[in-house]
Amino acid sequence: MDTTTIVLLLAAIVAVSLAIIVFSQMREKARIERVRKMTAQEDAYHKARRLLTDIPAQYLTSDLKLLLLKRMEDACKELSALKSEQPVGQWLENTQQARKEVLEGNDRRPPAKIDSPEKANQIKELLQSLFKLIEAMHKAGRLDAANARKNLKYVLFLVHKTHADLHVFQARDFIRQKQIRKAIHAYHLASTEMGKSSDNPLAKKAVKSFRIRIKELEEMSAEGSMNAENHTRLDKAWDNFLQDDDAWKKKADYDD
Repeated sequence: MDTTTIVLLLAAIVAVSLAIIVFSQMREKARIERVRKMTAQEDAYHKARRLLTDIPAQYLTSDLKLLLLKRMEDACKELSALKSEQPVGQWLENTQQARKEVLEGNDRRPPAKIDSPEKANQIKELLQSLFKLIEAMHKAGRLDAANARKNLKYVLFLVHKTHADLHVFQARDFIRQKQIRKAIHAYHLASTEMGKSSDNPLAKKAVKSFRIRIKELEEMSAEGSMNAENHTRLDKAWDNFLQDDDAWKKKADYDD
């Protein structure tokens, strides 16, 4: 075998070896990218599902529920295309069934009572995650601009409501401790929070109610007396703020 043949043979061996290495690297890169995509879609599915189940029912409009279900359904379809080993078929079937229930008005989850600062903070964090998810869906082209704006605006209103919740809980504690000045200040803070969504009719009603309550507390403080029955009624109205919109939209007996 002459020198030229040997050189060519060695060159061929090197070329084949390099081709094998490049092919292996490309294959590994594709595998890593596939795993990355599957992990991202699994995370997206579980995140949307958690928001749907953990955010109190009274906070979620039908539009928000359908938005979360759409994200779950999209994730399932992408996982199917990636041949995920997860039970994607069952996930998709459950998601489509839940979507059907929402569209038919049969989604009857009971409302959750938000009766502590801890719960209010937890819900605030969930709402902030929902806000970011809607933004991400819009940027990814999964949600048009009009619907993104509408839903983001409503979620922001809910965030303000949870901030107001915290101040209301503080005010109630101050009233039980007969610290009326501090209770009045807490209600002022709650009113300020709801005022940040001044274009929302429910927020306007809430601000009006807080102002009336502040006035009543000031009068009671001056008289040195407390009307527990009146406070119980107003507390109930606030607790049912999102559960019964009519209670806030109608001319109630605690309005001017």
